[in-house]
Amino acid sequence: MQVFYVDEAGCTGMLPSAVSPIQPVFVLGGVLLHQSRPQGFTLDWLRLKGRCFPNLQIPNSDFLDWIAVEIKGADLRKRIREGPRDPRRQALGFMDKFLDLLETHDARVLARLYVKPIATSFNGKSVYTSVVQCLAVDFQRYLAATHTAGLMILDSRNKRENTNVSHSVFTQKFRATGDAYAGLVEMPVFGHSDNHAGIQAADLICSAFLFPMAAYVYCLGRVSNIHVHLQYYRIRDLFGERLKRMQFRYQDANQWWRGGVTVSDALGHQRGSVLFGA
Repeated sequence: MQVFYVDEAGCTGMLPSAVSPIQPVFVLGGVLLHQSRPQGFTLDWLRLKGRCFPNLQIPNSDFLDWIAVEIKGADLRKRIREGPRDPRRQALGFMDKFLDLLETHDARVLARLYVKPIATSFNGKSVYTSVVQCLAVDFQRYLAATHTAGLMILDSRNKRENTNVSHSVFTQKFRATGDAYAGLVEMPVFGHSDNHAGIQAADLICSAFLFPMAAYVYCLGRVSNIHVHLQYYRIRDLFGERLKRMQFRYQDANQWWRGGVTVSDALGHQRGSVLFGA
C-alpha cells in the first residue's frame, strides 16, 4: 500500500490588488510513501528535528515527544526572507537534510499550484475540492503503475469542509460508470499534523519549498507584498532540481505529461517547468 499525505500552503481567498497582503499563491499537495516507510521515516524525522533545533525541545520530554514540535514551512520562509545570515543558513541546511530524508525513504511528490489573478474572483472552496479530485487521479495512476493500493491522509480543517472534500471523491468512486479511483481503499481521511510525520512533511513541501519558489518565479515584479521576496531564489536554486526529480509524472492516452507539480499561472501564464529553474 502507498500512503499519500496532503497539506496546503497559502489561502483560498482572492487577491484584490497587487499590493494586497493576501497570499498570491495556493498550493495543495504532499508526499507519497510506501506503507513500509512511515515508521522509519517518522523516527528519522524526529531525530532530524532534534539535531537541527535542539532549543525547541520540550522540558522533561521523551524522544517521541518531538512529534509535537512542528517545524513549520512558514517559519522557515521567514528565516530565509528576513533573517540574518546564520538563521538563514540554518533554515536552508535543515531543508537540505529534509530532502535527504525524503530521498532515503523513496518519497514521491504530487501537488497542484495556483498563482492567483489580480482583482478577479478565486473560488477557494471549489478549487480545493477540485484539486483533491485531481490529486486522487494522479495518485490512482501511481497506484496502477506500482500495482498497489493506497490511502490519502489530508491535514484536517473542520468537519464540514472535510466532509465536503471526502464526498467529492465518494461520488467519483461510486459513480454508475465505474470507479475512478479503484486503487483507493477508502475515501480520503483526515489527521492532525502533530500526530503525523507525513503531514508535517507535506507542509514543508508545500509551504517551505513550492510556495516561496512559486512566489519568486511567478509573482516577483507583479505582486508586491510580504509573501513575494527576492531571497526565495535561494530555495529554487538550491532545491529545484531535486524536487523536480522527486515528482511522479506519467503520460496520458494522448502522450501528454501529467502529474508531478502542476502549475496554473493566472498572472503571467508561464509554464510549470520554470518553477524548478528550467
